[in-house]
Amino acid sequence: MSRRALRRLRGEQRGQEGPGLGQLGIDPGPERAREAGPPPPPGSRPRAAVSNRFELILAEELEDEPLTEEERVGIRLSNQDTAGGNKEGNKERKKEGAVAEDRDDGQREGEEAEQPDQTPASSNKPRKKKKKRKTKKTSAGDTVEDNDLEDIDSLLERLEDPSGLSPQSQGGLITDSRPLLYVEHRNLNPENELKRYFGARAVLGDQRPRQRQRQYVRSTWLTAPKNTWPRYSKTGIAMRLVDTRRGVQHFTFEHHREYQQVQFKFLDAVESMDPNNIVLLLQMNPYHVDSLLQLSDVCRMQEDQEMARDLIERALYSLECAFHPVFSLTSGTCRLDYRRPENRAFFLALFKHLTFLEKRGCPRTALEFCKLILSLDPENDPLCVLLLIDFLSLRAREYTFLTRLFQEWESHRNLSQLPNFAFSVPLAYFFLSQQEERPELERSQARERAARLIQLALIMFPSVLMPLLDHCSVQPDARVASHPFFGLNAQISQSPALNQLTSLYVGRTHALWKDPAVMAWLEPQTHEVLRMVEARDPLVQEAEHKRKIRYQSAPRNIYRHVILSEMKEATAALPLEVTSQPVMGFDPLPPLDSIVSYTRPERTSHPSNESTLSLFFRSLLPNFNLQGDIRHDGDDEAGAGQDLNQGVNRLMAAMRDMLANIQFQEPPRDDNPEGDGDWD
Repeated sequence: MSRRALRRLRGEQRGQEGPGLGQLGIDPGPERAREAGPPPPPGSRPRAAVSNRFELILAEELEDEPLTEEERVGIRLSNQDTAGGNKEGNKERKKEGAVAEDRDDGQREGEEAEQPDQTPASSNKPRKKKKKRKTKKTSAGDTVEDNDLEDIDSLLERLEDPSGLSPQSQGGLITDSRPLLYVEHRNLNPENELKRYFGARAVLGDQRPRQRQRQYVRSTWLTAPKNTWPRYSKTGIAMRLVDTRRGVQHFTFEHHREYQQVQFKFLDAVESMDPNNIVLLLQMNPYHVDSLLQLSDVCRMQEDQEMARDLIERALYSLECAFHPVFSLTSGTCRLDYRRPENRAFFLALFKHLTFLEKRGCPRTALEFCKLILSLDPENDPLCVLLLIDFLSLRAREYTFLTRLFQEWESHRNLSQLPNFAFSVPLAYFFLSQQEERPELERSQARERAARLIQLALIMFPSVLMPLLDHCSVQPDARVASHPFFGLNAQISQSPALNQLTSLYVGRTHALWKDPAVMAWLEPQTHEVLRMVEARDPLVQEAEHKRKIRYQSAPRNIYRHVILSEMKEATAALPLEVTSQPVMGFDPLPPLDSIVSYTRPERTSHPSNESTLSLFFRSLLPNFNLQGDIRHDGDDEAGAGQDLNQGVNRLMAAMRDMLANIQFQEPPRDDNPEGDGDWD
């Protein structure tokens, strides 16, 4: 009988012979040993019981290949996982894998190329290939040894620092090497600031949207779209790149024809003086920007702050969806011209949004929006945010940014001639000197700068001290209260333009000066200024001369800032030429040199010198117009006037005939005398 027939009778497959005598613990004897052949060399692969007949193709070739250290460890770990499958096997696998990784990389890769993975004898599943960690390499490609781990830690610390600066450089007064007006996207989200104050759970709460209910919305940086907003569609606003000069890109918004028609309807609604007309317009066009700005002011006057803020955010979202692909919020090199009416809505929406953020308790986010507005037109500053950026920097405790702004812009912008910078910068230096984590040398330098700058501020603007102390509910000592330099004469003698600046600063930032430490620092500096005044220091006379020459009249952007800020102290000091003209919330005090791209079509306005008779006929027939048919040009004016007079004369004659022919009929009389009796 052949071997194949014998295997069929036994029910065995090829390669699955029965166990030998050696496996059963019986000595096979020398004759059996010679029949079995020589024993396998040490370290070779044992012949396994194979269930797949195709695995026998390579079995003969792989029998004589020596096992590597990794394969022995893998077989051992595989047997342990198959037998027990507990956690101790996993720990041992990590230890063995760490031992195997200490070998050279090149030798290990060569052995893996020569020896493919094989299935261990105790398992029919293919053995998983072990993942090996690569050796750490520096940026230059050199292998880092174990003794260079300290260098790796230092590199990781630099990578983790978002600014890329060392802690020592951050401790200085000027630290950041980025552009001054650089804007960070993460600081434009007020929720990030609130999370730092109160935690994510307190801020979000149950407002986290579920994944199933989330709708696809466009990702934006300025605002986060809400589910309660109408569905966004193209509004007809676009942005165009005008030109690029010296690395600065100039953009402008554009209104398409459909949006222009909506804009004309909005102007008609504003002239009607009825907010309901604006509401109806927004129902048809929910993302019309000027309507959102105007209605936001109406809601704010009605004490509906939440709705007013929501409308401003919707306006920002509409404008951001129209951004040019190249337009960047963070680079600080993109410009918008405020003289174009299409661009003004973006400036105003940003300013009103940062005002709501500051009232909401997010001064750091408001400061970032203030930097964004200033970066759009830093030369002209149409909304004069330089009068606000110092206050937001102090509230956000960004003292280093404020001092850096003062040092870099003082030479060409004369920031020290503005009362807000003259007083806020020394206050920032004082707060820097109070930070104990700074080196003693830096603290002493900041203290000296604060003392010198506050003295110059008191000399240049003596009218600030007494109103500031009054708002802080602080009673000055007898020497300061009785001295004429800080008395009432200092406030009366200053110009109206300077009075607006000082009133605006005191009304806005007096809360920052209420700190007892600040008042204790201000008192000796005030006495030092009085000593310089009594000694007739040349600085005092020079400052008085500057006050008389400068501050004769405020520019238009300062008036615009005062109107938008709504500070009672500064609004009361506005001149008559500003308060006498109507101020619209969507475009307060437009520039005199505006660049108009499209104009509103002329409406058929009725002449104001109409007679009483003409108005009477117009009340009966709205389309009646005596002078509507005589609007001619050139030589026809005289003939038109004669025709008008003839028409009026004929009309008056017809009216006289009509009145003359009117006859009043007496009511019918009943001559029955018997009917005058009493009623039954």
